[in-house]
Amino acid sequence: MTKPQLSTSPDTATRLALNCADHPAAREAVPAAQFTSAMSALASSVSVVTAGVGGERQGRTVTALLSLSAEPPAILVSITRDSALAAMIEEAQAFSVSVLAADQQSVADAFAGFGPAERFSAEQWEAWPSGQPRLDGAVATLDCRLSGAIEMDTHVLYAGIVLHTQTHPDRAPLLWHRRHYAVLDSDGV
Repeated sequence: MTKPQLSTSPDTATRLALNCADHPAAREAVPAAQFTSAMSALASSVSVVTAGVGGERQGRTVTALLSLSAEPPAILVSITRDSALAAMIEEAQAFSVSVLAADQQSVADAFAGFGPAERFSAEQWEAWPSGQPRLDGAVATLDCRLSGAIEMDTHVLYAGIVLHTQTHPDRAPLLWHRRHYAVLDSDGV
């Protein structure tokens, strides 16, 4: 089994590599379709993770977002390893997250590849002081500095220290459940 590789430098994020595919239990794992069916039972908020360098921006719709720590404030996002977004996060050493509101399904579709080719023109985009993209009107937006990465087979888990936030607590979140969008009812349940 490959040992995890840890790299640390004051100028870069901590990096750890794990390979689940080489673990002996991987041979006994359920088929991918069975796993994804079980995971579709989770109701998750829908977010867009973005990163930018200069005038170039990349982004992707995700449901894999985790509050990692309150002190320091940190989150974790899962991004496909060979994606343009992963490369942009690495180059920027930063990323932002927009937790989508119930009326932002078109944004989710665009960043999932089902919308217009120019994803950033679909809604009002601004920039954080860091230069990272910020979606206006999202339930919450977070500006993050990359602090670490865990390489996991086909994906990279990026940890970010949250530098800035903006919230709209009056807006209902967009959810993903059983492979469909969902929203909270008027009572919030």
